[in-house]
Amino acid sequence: MPKLSAGLLLYRITDGIVEVLIGHPGGPFWARKDEGAWSIPKGEYTEGEDPWAVALREFAEELGKTAPQGPRIDFEPLRQPSGKIITAFAVRGDLDLDGTVSNTFTMEWPKGSKNVREYPEIDRVGWFSVDEARSKLLKGQRPLLDRLMDALEGGEPAASRSH
Repeated sequence: MPKLSAGLLLYRITDGIVEVLIGHPGGPFWARKDEGAWSIPKGEYTEGEDPWAVALREFAEELGKTAPQGPRIDFEPLRQPSGKIITAFAVRGDLDLDGTVSNTFTMEWPKGSKNVREYPEIDRVGWFSVDEARSKLLKGQRPLLDRLMDALEGGEPAASRSH
């Protein structure tokens, strides 16, 4: 059974430009990586959990803020190169990034050193145009940008596609 993950792609439209909110993973492995390293706020869940509830929980944990309310777009699950399956949702809304703070994780670094440190899950977040986000996002998550733009070309989410 592949690992399951759920996440939220928050978007806004500023002066006709679609922007998305993405985060850069914390910890030493990602410290010097930028292009192709960013992610939507997301986290793993187990079979039987509600992916929407997980996406909202993970957003709050990774940004320290509640996700804005708004019509949501449900995307088809997306298989990652690792085999993990992401169930993602897009919501239109704005979020002030002042005071954003992520939950943390601990890990031994360097490996084998017995030096255990705490790192933020997300060390920074930002609003990026879809074109900018396309180069920053992990390759396996880039199709979410295409799905968002396809949904927006059809207009704002209709009641039948939002909850």
